[in-house]
Amino acid sequence: MNKKRPSVFNWIAPIYGLFYNYQIRHYKEILDGALFEFDFSKYKNIIDVGCGTGALCSVLNQKGLRVTGADPAQKMLQIAAKKQSNKDIEFVQTSALERMPFENKSFDISIAAFVVHGLKEDDRKTMYAEMSRITKYFVIIYDYNEKRSLLVNIAEWLEGGDYFNFIKKSQNEMKEVFDEVRIVNVSSRAACNICRPFAEKK
Repeated sequence: MNKKRPSVFNWIAPIYGLFYNYQIRHYKEILDGALFEFDFSKYKNIIDVGCGTGALCSVLNQKGLRVTGADPAQKMLQIAAKKQSNKDIEFVQTSALERMPFENKSFDISIAAFVVHGLKEDDRKTMYAEMSRITKYFVIIYDYNEKRSLLVNIAEWLEGGDYFNFIKKSQNEMKEVFDEVRIVNVSSRAACNICRPFAEKK
């Protein structure tokens, strides 16, 4: 999702595509799990920010939501659009690190999965603020917790992410942007931060 490195994600898009079915199983397990406790049936639409090849979009679509997938990497979106399970999903090439082409409060929910830990602090805050702008009810940040595995540590170090600062600072950063932040550990190594945006000023 890093606007400074879309070429990297274009290059690795085919590799991500190989894990599409695995990702669908993973996201379905998390979103259907007892730990998550979030009722998507109450809402009409959602945007997946940093959607990659669209696996999470597919699972959200199966829940009856009208889904928009957003990503700055064109090749990620090309793979996503070719998946049969994504035929009803709109994909838009855009980045939450700048103003996206959506009106204020366009979506009931916005979600970002395993995106934020790779961003530097200023970019994380920019992303939170932009997701808050376009969202009516809840922003969900699904990402690693402090118990990440050694293998993932190595992979993220090679990618050049900001995981360690994200773990130390993310809760305070989110509280600067959102009215309420609730943390739900949905697996041994990942958590959902369920955030309520401030009400839009009249």
